[in-house]
Amino acid sequence: MLYRSLAKPLLFKMDPEQAHHLIIGGLSGMGSIRPVPSGLRVMYGVRETADLAVDMFGCHFPTPVGLAAGLDKNGQAVTGFSSIGFGFMEVGTVTPLAQPGNDQPRLFRLPPDEALVNRMGFNNLGAEAMAGELSRLKERRIPVAVNIGKNKATSNEEAHLDYAKCIRALYQYADLFVVNISSPNTPDLRNLQHGNELKELLAAVMNEMEAQRAIVGGAAKSVLVKIAPDVNDQELEYMVRTIADSGVAGIIATNTTISREGLSHQHAKETGGLSGKPLRDRSTEIIRQIYRQTEGKLPIIGSGGIFTSEDAYEKIKAGASLVEIYTALIYEGPEVNRRIHAGLRELLRQDGYSHISEAVGAEHK
Repeated sequence: MLYRSLAKPLLFKMDPEQAHHLIIGGLSGMGSIRPVPSGLRVMYGVRETADLAVDMFGCHFPTPVGLAAGLDKNGQAVTGFSSIGFGFMEVGTVTPLAQPGNDQPRLFRLPPDEALVNRMGFNNLGAEAMAGELSRLKERRIPVAVNIGKNKATSNEEAHLDYAKCIRALYQYADLFVVNISSPNTPDLRNLQHGNELKELLAAVMNEMEAQRAIVGGAAKSVLVKIAPDVNDQELEYMVRTIADSGVAGIIATNTTISREGLSHQHAKETGGLSGKPLRDRSTEIIRQIYRQTEGKLPIIGSGGIFTSEDAYEKIKAGASLVEIYTALIYEGPEVNRRIHAGLRELLRQDGYSHISEAVGAEHK
């Protein structure tokens, strides 16, 4: 309860983006002090258990709960986040060149709705800077997925070049890659989800991945695609078919939403992507539709509105093999990982499952 009783009241009195930088800076700095990661693991770590450990995408995930992209944009706090109970994490979104993102203010809390609105706009230090951060890691306790995007000034026609540049700069440091075509905060980015643009982009990504594997050697690394929740059934069906045909390893469902249905806080009027509890049901429905369309053959990471073990389990039964949190960490603190992990174990036991894989897509069986 340390976070909710002491840290959260102080952080929530600060500007959201200032609080964000304070957390990232603190985790980055503490991660470089040898005893601190061990102390964080004692306080907040999650013990790996056989029933929840997952092997997928060529990686071992000690727990099925990961950190979504957006918190550690530059890969500066991997050691810190690896020590507070996550089973994997995304860093980024990173673009080839550094860019400042959108004008401030651009991050807003909606406490009654347990939600956030952000219009950050892929602010980051660039692919080379992230490569430098990841290259300095002395150890890596969990898989690190690099979430890649295009620079704001890059047209959609040239977007494939930006994704390829990110892969070239970061291939040897990533455990897997996530193609972000679903942020609502970069103009026209979501158009890459539709038509031939998606097919051509993914072909270029897979070609670059194969080229880098040939240079670097080793086993092929997996690519996932992160999609938006704001699509109709026909658009989703086309996206999923194109993604499945491209040879990528899986889908992350979903990114933030532009919907504002059911919100009560004044910040609901702010433009940007909404994350948190209001996104929970829609992201679960997207997972459900993807699993049904692919007959469970294309792995899914579920993301959106997960605050409790029940939220995570609902997405797993809908078809997700792994899940991610983001907003719950802001509202609940690092204790949330232990609660979700313990709750998932109990839910599996109640349903008579010995391993999480047995529950994946259970509602369809």
